[in-house]
Amino acid sequence: MLALGVPRGLWIVVGVFVGLLMIVVSIFKLNQSLLSPFIEGKATDVANELLAHHARKGGPKIVAIGGGTGLSTLLRGLKEFSSNITAIVTVADDGGSSGRLRKELGVLPPGDFRQCIAALAEDEALTTALFQYRFSEGDSLRGHAFGNLFIVAMSGVTGNFETALLESGKVLSIRGRILPSTLQDVTLCAELRGEHEVGRSIGESQIGHSKLPIDRVYLEPDAPPAYPEAVRAILDADLIVAGPGSLYTSVMPNLLVPGIADALRHSRAPKMYVANVATQLGETIGYSVHDHMAAIERHVGKGIFNYMLVNSNTTPQLPSDYTIKILVPDGERPDYELVRADVIDVNKPWRHDSRKLAKAVVGFVEGKRSQSQTAVNRRHLTAEAPRLEVR
Repeated sequence: MLALGVPRGLWIVVGVFVGLLMIVVSIFKLNQSLLSPFIEGKATDVANELLAHHARKGGPKIVAIGGGTGLSTLLRGLKEFSSNITAIVTVADDGGSSGRLRKELGVLPPGDFRQCIAALAEDEALTTALFQYRFSEGDSLRGHAFGNLFIVAMSGVTGNFETALLESGKVLSIRGRILPSTLQDVTLCAELRGEHEVGRSIGESQIGHSKLPIDRVYLEPDAPPAYPEAVRAILDADLIVAGPGSLYTSVMPNLLVPGIADALRHSRAPKMYVANVATQLGETIGYSVHDHMAAIERHVGKGIFNYMLVNSNTTPQLPSDYTIKILVPDGERPDYELVRADVIDVNKPWRHDSRKLAKAVVGFVEGKRSQSQTAVNRRHLTAEAPRLEVR
């Protein structure tokens, strides 16, 4: 009921004004509620997280190339220092759940991508537990990782694999992005050096089972096209890191994509190969640190990497009955510079510690950025310095 003598239009104006006032008050109360911990000095953790978030947004643009456990180990540490991370992942995996899905559905193998998503996720513990969960019952589901099925399902929903990766990253709030090195369905093959003849192994999951030395690996079909976004990321990076991980089955398949190798050659960013802390059964038994780089150069030529990060802590010892050995830096080389840092996981000394490794990588690139900025400032000051006339 309207009050006598008061025009209807005025009531409408008053109603709108009161509604707007209530909205303003509500927003004020909400902001006050959110900011009160800072005002009262009770949100040290929240404040620190906000500062860390802004620091990560301004962090270096790092491209990490590889696959398997080694790449996810690096990403898990890097996400604490930068949100500008691009993981470029091999698509040669053909074993386990990934191999089955690849064969039955004709999709790119999701396993390595699953591990990267879990490593970069905000809530890593829960995401890892969910994505790594393997079904133990049912003829069709047994052995499949939930994360693999999630990515494949997302591919069906979005229409393609690369969009599925993008949308999966959004759903799980990952820090960074994950890209395939190629969209081509490729098979990794190897020539193995036997006692009297050269053998051949077909498929990433089979390489290494023979325990014969690997002469070379190659892709079939040969020369697959690089994924354009991966090339752009390499050319725009502040630092490019390959490894750690299996030399021949995780790192090398990416470098065998010609467009990836060419982008590395043309990139002006420092390019670093992260050497494993120990040799690997079936791939690098008997290798030295420099033998790893020599294998890369044998496949894709010299000069792609100008730095190699090596572990400097050789105190932890492996049991005497282990076939694998801790790698010890064995002198400098003229073609690339060694970067030494303690990056070993003391509990599993054949592996990297993710945080130690990330700190070493970020410390290196920040040092390079600082040097570059100093050089720019010096050139700027020199250009602006007044010229003195000699009379």
